[in-house]
Amino acid sequence: MNSLNIPVIKRLIAKDWLLFQKQLAAHVLAGAFALCLLGLAKPWAFYLGSLLLIIVLVAASCFSISTSLVNERRDQTLAFVMSLPISPLDFYLSKLAGNLITFAVPFLVLAVGTIAVILFTPLPDGLVVYSMLLFGHILAAFCVSLSVAMAVESEGWNIFAMISSMVMINPFIMGLGQIESISAIARGPDIIFNAPVIAILAAQLVLSVALLCLTGWAHCRKTAFY
Repeated sequence: MNSLNIPVIKRLIAKDWLLFQKQLAAHVLAGAFALCLLGLAKPWAFYLGSLLLIIVLVAASCFSISTSLVNERRDQTLAFVMSLPISPLDFYLSKLAGNLITFAVPFLVLAVGTIAVILFTPLPDGLVVYSMLLFGHILAAFCVSLSVAMAVESEGWNIFAMISSMVMINPFIMGLGQIESISAIARGPDIIFNAPVIAILAAQLVLSVALLCLTGWAHCRKTAFY
């Protein structure tokens, strides 16, 4: 296998970051507004804040993938990339790192902000566990969408993967509500990571890493972009 072209990979990552940083800042600001609503600790504000926070995270996930991969294919930007001294693996790594970075910034900022709001407001501290499960689901859904976008060139299938993976958050929330050992923690004052919580978090992490590794393995075997 040829050695990686690190300088070109860094430049492609920097390009994505420079192109998307203003939009990502807008996502963070919208998420901060959602957290302010959560911090009011009122039923109506909690509902609106939670809904807005989920929408912002989903929007940040879909924006990163659709702009850096789907739209670039449609605009035939890949033709320019192919003119560079770069291999399919270099391209994969640059897009993987670029998407992870552009999504990780609002994701981590809002995750930390959510935990802080829960801990420093009258909201039950047990919601920290519940929120981590939701953030874990969104991260796994992002990895599913990213893997499909990296492996499949069809714009229709990419959009379907993004929408379907994110829509599954509603059944996921309903499923968590049916697990008494988890719903009880969310209503309580203590942060408890019991066996079901750890199992779900571990499954989300393993799924995310496995999908990205599988996609990377497929790109390692490529000798051309097509």
